[in-house]
Amino acid sequence: MIVRNLKDAEKTERRIVSPDGNWESTRLLLKEDQMGFSFHITTIYQGANFQMHYQNHLESVYCISGEGEVETLNDGAIYPISPGTLYNLDKHDKHILRAFKEMTLACVFNPPLYGKEVHNTEGAYDLIADTVSA
Repeated sequence: MIVRNLKDAEKTERRIVSPDGNWESTRLLLKEDQMGFSFHITTIYQGANFQMHYQNHLESVYCISGEGEVETLNDGAIYPISPGTLYNLDKHDKHILRAFKEMTLACVFNPPLYGKEVHNTEGAYDLIADTVSA
């Protein structure tokens, strides 16, 4: 069984702050945990407005607190985000996330992240190949 506490994990290398200052994420489950997905508690700072495109991962996002919106760029649809909202990027959707009030989100990624990833220039997390010892 794996048991972790968010406050404890925030004091470790599992807490990642984005270089662009839009978010921070505490990664409670990672690839090394061998669950088949990673699980993060992510804070999107108020006023954040940035584009992402998870070309290598599927993501499911549940809003715990705050307010914002997500816009899918293929069709321009805008979806409000508030506590209780779940959105799923099931088609590697290119999107813009906007935070009107600081948002706390529970995020699941498949395949799982290794832990240090931040967005590349395309707004994606790079897919890191598993290394096999010879």
